[in-house]
Amino acid sequence: MTGFAAIILAAGKGTRMKSALPKVLHEIAGRPMLGHAMAVADEAGAAEVLLVTAPDQDAVRAYADGSNNEAIATTHCIQEQQLGTGDAVRAAFGATDKHARFVVMFGDTPLMRPEVLAALANHDADVTVLAFEPDDAAAYGRVVLDGETPTAIVEYKDADAATRAVTLCNGGAMGLSREALAKYLPQLSNDNAQGEFYLPDMVTLAHQDGATTALVMANPEDTMGVDSRAGQAKAEALMQARLRRKLLEAGVGMQDPDSVFLSFDTEIAEDVTLEPHVKINGGVVIGKGTVIKAFTHLEGVSIGQHVQIGPYARLRPGTRVGDAAKIGNFVETKKADIGKGAKVSHLSYIGDAELGMDVNIGAGTITCNYDGYNKHLTKIGDGAFIGSNSSLIAPVTIGKGAYLGSSSAVSKDVPDDALVVTRAPEREIKGWGRKFRARNEKKET
Repeated sequence: MTGFAAIILAAGKGTRMKSALPKVLHEIAGRPMLGHAMAVADEAGAAEVLLVTAPDQDAVRAYADGSNNEAIATTHCIQEQQLGTGDAVRAAFGATDKHARFVVMFGDTPLMRPEVLAALANHDADVTVLAFEPDDAAAYGRVVLDGETPTAIVEYKDADAATRAVTLCNGGAMGLSREALAKYLPQLSNDNAQGEFYLPDMVTLAHQDGATTALVMANPEDTMGVDSRAGQAKAEALMQARLRRKLLEAGVGMQDPDSVFLSFDTEIAEDVTLEPHVKINGGVVIGKGTVIKAFTHLEGVSIGQHVQIGPYARLRPGTRVGDAAKIGNFVETKKADIGKGAKVSHLSYIGDAELGMDVNIGAGTITCNYDGYNKHLTKIGDGAFIGSNSSLIAPVTIGKGAYLGSSSAVSKDVPDDALVVTRAPEREIKGWGRKFRARNEKKET
């Protein structure tokens, strides 16, 4: 038999989210909660994910099969009716005979860490319980111990006063041997307040049968399930704190960390500075020594070393910025390759474009890339100078070292080192202003 399988329970309806989107597909730090669960299972060493879903959850299954989750094999297991966690695990256990060890986890616990799952997977006890001690035990299920050995997990609704006084709480995830699942799953009963088959009852069955049980401790946030918008917001805040802390420890500077928002996959080198109110979505890589100024929004971009971005810049997917380049305030880019040392200092849109080294883009310049049906490419050669308020009507190529006069609209290619000016000749009409005012003032009277 191969290594352990992660059984991810994702069949819950999530009605408290009040959303048409399935609960486990709601995002934390730019990734669906199910994506976090699958990634953690992979990092912990799972050989396979057994994903338990309801019959109508096609979107959840489609996400699990998507290109972002190819690192780990996924088997779909359908829980026909929502009859509890024990019933859900039955649906998964019957789908494979490959694994000697199983870890049961939830698709709505995005803060679970791989080392916690690995501890459950690698323990040699028949049933290994995840537990935590919160500040307020509230209505969590309680873990009952005999010394250091778990003997039962009791749901709060089924607990007496003495059991409710216990402060050790059920973390939800469990590590289980194949033998324990095969023997005790059929013995689960739904004789409880919920009328469901509780997986935690495996602890009592195993203990009474003389099988081994053990405890793995976790932090409360590792076990945190999200079942509401408020819970999602809380999980987002905790995840952002983790991501910020990781970058700070890696040498990234932040003047106001709490105002910086990161994606799960953000990659930032040391000596980068993030000013306040920076928003980084998925697919962003930032090189050493770069400064991201305040109120900048990045998504799907690669930024080189010693670059200056912003303030108030928006870099959209497909943008690549070369070393020592500058993207200034109120600049938007999309699918733009911006060469080393190039400058797009302010108030410009650069989309579907290739800019060479040391290109200078004047204020108010736009690449006119869309004709209503197709996008077209603008190419600007090394050292070209584009005057302010210019319109580059793609497809068009501006040669190396060329100059474009301010307020020009160019739709034909410009040769290397040429100067092109397309503005209309200037006219002067003497006294026009005085006559215009007099005519309009007369109308008012």
